[in-house]
Amino acid sequence: MALAFDEYGRPFIIIKEQDQKSRLRGLDAQKSNISAAKAVARILRTSLGPKGMDKMLSSPDGDVTISNDGATILEQMDVDNQIAKLMVELSRSQDYEIGDGTTGVVVLAGALLEQAERLLERGIHPIRVAEGYETASRISVEHLERVANKFEFGVTDLEPLIQTCMTTLSSKIVNRCKRSLAEIAVKAVLAVADLERKDVNLDLIKVEGKVGGKLEDTELIYGIVVDKDMSHPQMPKQIEDAKIAILTCPFEPPKPKTKHKIDIDTVEKFQTLRKQEQQYFDDMVQKCKDVGATLVICQWGFDDEANHLLMNRNLPAVRWVGGVELELIAIATGGRIVPRFQELTPEKLGKAGLVREKSFGTTKDRMLYIEHCANSRAVTIFIRGGNKMIIEETKRSIHDALCVARNLIRNNSIVYGGGSAEISCSIAVEAAADRYPGVEQYAVRAFGDALEYIPMALAENSGLQPIETLSAVKSQQIKDNYPHFGIDCNDVGTNDMREQNVFETLIGKQQQILLATQVVKMILKIDDVISPSEY
Repeated sequence: MALAFDEYGRPFIIIKEQDQKSRLRGLDAQKSNISAAKAVARILRTSLGPKGMDKMLSSPDGDVTISNDGATILEQMDVDNQIAKLMVELSRSQDYEIGDGTTGVVVLAGALLEQAERLLERGIHPIRVAEGYETASRISVEHLERVANKFEFGVTDLEPLIQTCMTTLSSKIVNRCKRSLAEIAVKAVLAVADLERKDVNLDLIKVEGKVGGKLEDTELIYGIVVDKDMSHPQMPKQIEDAKIAILTCPFEPPKPKTKHKIDIDTVEKFQTLRKQEQQYFDDMVQKCKDVGATLVICQWGFDDEANHLLMNRNLPAVRWVGGVELELIAIATGGRIVPRFQELTPEKLGKAGLVREKSFGTTKDRMLYIEHCANSRAVTIFIRGGNKMIIEETKRSIHDALCVARNLIRNNSIVYGGGSAEISCSIAVEAAADRYPGVEQYAVRAFGDALEYIPMALAENSGLQPIETLSAVKSQQIKDNYPHFGIDCNDVGTNDMREQNVFETLIGKQQQILLATQVVKMILKIDDVISPSEY
């Protein structure tokens, strides 16, 4: 071993035996890949379920995140191994497609790889294992269709939707307020949902947070909340029946596109220039007044002179409002975004029943509430919490609940949680394995064993004896031929998940199994890892 320096003076070590090192190939490479993926799954295993533990993640710049959301944990982790990155992508795919179940999908993939490793050691070819897993995943998905229940909901009967969102929130830090947050999530989704087309645009739901207050103070506002205040402190703080001009043009004189220079050598010239500039501001304010606007919301800023003029002419204004917020305000109020003052007409004004500025605590923080809008299809969930970490984790939890409610509107089939669906699928897969006479039978059985890792992890994280608890629930399912028995994580006193109202969406559970199987098949088929530096 020798020490050398590069052209920038940075030291590096030369290892003399480097050329004698051999690259991993075949079974050794597959075992190495499997152990990397299992390491990621092991990190998330303790975060599964309502009693799962949280992870604290520290970023290089000192920001701290506390979460038990699988996608967030893996997103914040600095993963270098290429196979481990596949597990991060797996969690991200589940998050993008379903929005929930990001921890479970990684734990399941880790369990499948652990079972596959045992089969590989027994000499079974990885392709045979992959084919057996594919067959078993198909059996599981079809079985879930059979044990799933459909429920009808309406604008008056929201309880089934609320119960399913509560199941999602029960594993989060915010589980003490899961009932109120679930109700807020369901009402927000139904406010923006098109029930005829079974479509929900989550972009119409704005999630805003402000440090201070209690988590119980979180509220749903049928309108838009903007983290801005009136541009002048003497402008009115409350406007009823507001007619809103939504502008993307600045309140300032036009600037020539060419290079220019003005020489002012007398007082008269300066006064002429100032009058001209004041006339520009006056015309702009007059155009807004002429069309009947009682509030101006502008994407750009304006200087003190324009601000003073707006206040004198009794025209309240808000400046520096972001483009996304402008779009939501336009959707909510039924207005049009106006790029030039010449295009401003009465038809393009947005309408809101009440616009008010609200102060928080003893700080100078103020926010603008735009309520009772002409079109209530844009809503805001306003979160309060003791610190920034609680606010961010609540936002992530609310996002999961919104996604679950959206999935139920698209497809109102549910399976029961607490590991009952996995145990039921495991029993079905084991029964079906006898129909396959070849080597695939081993892989099919291994898939059934891997499915039991989810209820075992739930029992372990809840402080129960994992093997004993799983055996009891599994035998109960087989004996009574009832697929809704699961792990009693909350110590309610019954294993019947239907009685406990623990629901999960069918498409979420099916997606977990399909995605995990696809990634495991991909990892099993990798028998060599080549880095660019080797050639």
